[in-house]
Order: sequence, then structure tokens, then C-alpha cells
Amino acid sequence: MTNPYTAPIPPTPPPPPPGGRPLHKRVLVWLGGAALLIAGVAIGSTGEDGKQPVDAKAKPTTTITATTAATPGPAPTVTETIKAKPRPTVTVTKTTPTKAAGSGSGNSDSDSDSSSDSSNQDNSGTCSIVSSAGNCYSAGQFCRNSDHGATTSTESGRKIKCSYGSNAWRWTYL
Repeated sequence: MTNPYTAPIPPTPPPPPPGGRPLHKRVLVWLGGAALLIAGVAIGSTGEDGKQPVDAKAKPTTTITATTAATPGPAPTVTETIKAKPRPTVTVTKTTPTKAAGSGSGNSDSDSDSSSDSSNQDNSGTCSIVSSAGNCYSAGQFCRNSDHGATTSTESGRKIKCSYGSNAWRWTYL
């Protein structure tokens, strides 16, 4: 195996000619510089030997001055009308169970059935705040800005409140 660090050294390039450039390139540089010098002298020497014509007579000029007096008019009147945002109307409907007439002497099983029926009626209440589409809200849905802090019930009658949590206003169970 050969060592890559002991490879043969490449040959050195030949030294540059004396003066840095070949003779034919130095001659071209001198000719180009001389041509530019001659062109500059030729352009600068055209003219009237640096003399400028002078008018012996001064011509009068006409000066017009206009003066106007401005009287300020009445400033425009700006009227800004602010429309009040409607607040939500909260109506609370509370239903209380009533006992049917003549059920005072019934057995205990029928009383428990009637009380469970009345609790089912209480849970099926109407929601007081509805969405723009007219539907009842449910827990987890986003609240409108006008509903922040409001309390209503779901479609099944369970109470929910619009509260802030997890970077958003949502309806949560009470």
C-alpha cells in the first residue's frame, strides 16, 4: 500500500519573464496610454482659447408679483356614528314539579315513578341562548363575544356557562 502523503512533488512552473509582462503587452499599454493623452489634449483645446463671449448690455427683466389674501373657510364637520352592539337577552325558565291531585295516599312505588318523571321534565328545558342558526349550544362549542360569562342550558336541560380556558372562550358544564 502506498502512502498518499509521500506522493511525488509536481514540477515547479517556469519563472515569469523579466519585468512581469512580455514585451509586446508592455508596448500595447504604452500606446494605449499615449492615445488617451492625445485625445484628452485634443478635446480640451477645442474652443475659443478659454474665452467666453460677454454681453456688453444688460437686458432689463420683468418682475411680476402676485399677492392674494386668503380667508379661511369653515372647517368640515366630522360626525361619527357609533352603533351600539345588542346585548344578549337571557331568559330563565324554571319549572317546578307538581303533584297530581289524589296521589297523597298512593303507594311508594308510584311516588318514586312520578318523581322520576318530573326530573325528566326538568332536564328537558329550553335553552335561553341560541346560536345564529337557532340551535341550542352544547358543552365544548366556542362562545360568541356577546356571550362571554353568560349561562344557559343545553338541549337536554343541563346548565352550561361560557368561560375562558385553554386560550379560547367555550361552553363548559357547571
